[in-house]
Amino acid sequence: MLTLHGRAQRYCDGVSRRSFLQVGAFAFGAYHLGLADIARAESSRGLSSSSMSHKAVINIFLGGGPPHQDMWDLKPDAPAEIRGEFKPIATKIPGIHIGETFPRIAAMADKCVFVRSVVGAKGGHDAIQCNSGWPEQSLKPLGGRPSIGAVVSRLQGAVDSSVPPFVGLAKPTTHGPWGDAGATGYLGPTHAPFKPDGEGLANMKLRGVNLDQMGDRKSLLAKFDQMRREVDAAGALSGFDAASERALNVLTSSRLIDALDLSKESSKVKARYGDGKPYQFQYDGAPTVNDQLLMARRLVEAGVRCVTLSYGRWDSHGKNFDLVRDHGAKLDQGFTALIEDLDARGMLNDVTVIAWGEFGRTPRINKEAGRDHWPQVSCALMAGGGMKTGQVIGATNRLGEHATARPVEFGEIVATIYRNLGLDPMTHTVSDPTGRPQHLTEESAMRELVG
Repeated sequence: MLTLHGRAQRYCDGVSRRSFLQVGAFAFGAYHLGLADIARAESSRGLSSSSMSHKAVINIFLGGGPPHQDMWDLKPDAPAEIRGEFKPIATKIPGIHIGETFPRIAAMADKCVFVRSVVGAKGGHDAIQCNSGWPEQSLKPLGGRPSIGAVVSRLQGAVDSSVPPFVGLAKPTTHGPWGDAGATGYLGPTHAPFKPDGEGLANMKLRGVNLDQMGDRKSLLAKFDQMRREVDAAGALSGFDAASERALNVLTSSRLIDALDLSKESSKVKARYGDGKPYQFQYDGAPTVNDQLLMARRLVEAGVRCVTLSYGRWDSHGKNFDLVRDHGAKLDQGFTALIEDLDARGMLNDVTVIAWGEFGRTPRINKEAGRDHWPQVSCALMAGGGMKTGQVIGATNRLGEHATARPVEFGEIVATIYRNLGLDPMTHTVSDPTGRPQHLTEESAMRELVG
């Protein structure tokens, strides 16, 4: 909770300025925002314009391990117990075929990259390698490696002082690691993601205040504006520390709130994305959150540099093909709507979008019509970021067991994302707690994508 110390002064309604700040947080509709999540340091760099001129990434984690051979790398010539139920369909790019569950992605394949040979998975049921490019054990005694969002927060800071550079939309999941928005590692909590539905929920509501008593949204924002002006006039901000002042910037700005408010989008736009409902096969994982794909676009427009979310629960030990029909069709709709939106708004070259999971799934179908864990090879779908799209990278053998051409490490993909964000993974470093500079990845950006 944010507390402003000093002599209390009273508003005309009898509420003291100190009490008003001690409220700690505010809420609109289903989105609760708290100071525990808002305070974000932004390094020593200055702020740039909040218009969409910055680079950004939307990292879509397909928690559980999506089946590569039922999505982007079908094996129609393999035996029935390997190839499964889906047929390949032609895409916009001659010679490139993907699974029949993804007709909309097939139609915009020229804007996509299908990576069929992701290797190096450590087998953990978590988002660590997708969020950072590093295995869990790397520099663990020092706190572990920071995620992309934490590094971006540290090196590039905020685009707008009222908008955090790193936002994690993933709701908590029963299997906790699937709801991981991205760890800060040795960079510490200063660079943690802002979570609209995070651990600080207890501090996110106006204590003792009924929303009906607060009047409409406009009047509430006006009250925050008044509070900010009076606090500035009294010179009280000079006693704030930097984190508290940044938190107050968020409280007195509507930019972040507007980005999270999907009611501002037309029904036509929302219908294009879909809502991902009814949620099926969720169990202990994430729902199919198509609305978060739309929210991610709005957050990037507002100035966020890194948005992470967890989409679906792909751990298909049973009923694999039913799951892919459900999750795949919804992802097909939401992903293409996002790419179309970014393209239409002139943002696609600046925003990297990626959808991937922690590992692949077994070539052989089990007795429950499922596929089990397969760390040997997995896949990724990428778009935007100024990359050379309309291509397939890598290949696996006839049974989809292992990479036979151009194996791609997790770190290479993350290095490519950093490069798209304007950070050179070979020259930019962040210092660990011992003061030693650490490179962002061990690998270089993918030459096929960045030239």
